[in-house]
Amino acid sequence: MKIILTGATGFVGEGILLACLDSEKVERVLSVSRRTCGITHPKLEEYIAEDFMTLPIDDPKLQGYDACLFCAGKSNIGMSREEYYHLSYEITMHFARAIGPKRDFVFIYVSGAGTSDTSRQFWSQTKAKTERDLRELPFKAAYCFRPGGMKPYIGQKRLQGWGKYHWLFTWIPGFSNTIEEVARAMIYCVECGYDKSIIGVGDIDKLSKWYK
Repeated sequence: MKIILTGATGFVGEGILLACLDSEKVERVLSVSRRTCGITHPKLEEYIAEDFMTLPIDDPKLQGYDACLFCAGKSNIGMSREEYYHLSYEITMHFARAIGPKRDFVFIYVSGAGTSDTSRQFWSQTKAKTERDLRELPFKAAYCFRPGGMKPYIGQKRLQGWGKYHWLFTWIPGFSNTIEEVARAMIYCVECGYDKSIIGVGDIDKLSKWYK
C-alpha cells in the first residue's frame, strides 16, 4: 500500500513512520510536514508544506495513495481556544479536502484517549468534532484512533512529552499501547477494514494481533 503520513517530526508520527518503513505491506510513504523529518529511506518521499491551509483542494501531489495516517497535532497547553481549534480541527479538515475525499481511500486520524463529545474539556470536544466530521466525508472509511500512553518504536529520537515517560502508563491495564501496535492496527484497517470507526486501546491491541 501507498501511505500519506503527517506528523513525522513529532513523537507519534515518527514512530508510525518508522514502523511503516519496516512493514512489508507498505510500498511507499509520503511524509507531509512543515520541515524535513530527517529520515532517509528508499520508501520515503517528503512534501514540505509550511502551511497546510495553503494546500490546494485535490492537491495533485497527494493523489495515487491508498490511505492517510494523520498523526500531526499538539497539546492545547498554552494555546487559546481559537488557536487550538484552528490547529486541531480546521487544519485537519482542510488536509482531508486537499487529498479529495474518494471512495477508494482510507483516512486515519489520531485523536487520543479522553476524546469525547460529552467532555467538559475544550480539547476533547474539538477532537470529537474532528472525528465526527471526518467520518461524514465520502472516504471509503475514516478511522479515529484513541491510543493511551505509548511505548516508543525502536530507533525513535523524538521522545518529547509523554514519549519520555511512557513507562508510567505501561503498568495500567487498558491504558497503554506500543507505537508498533498502533501502526500494525492502522495498516490492518487500511488493508482489511474494521467494523468500528472509533479505535480505542483495546481495539488497537486486538487489531495488532490480527495483523499478519
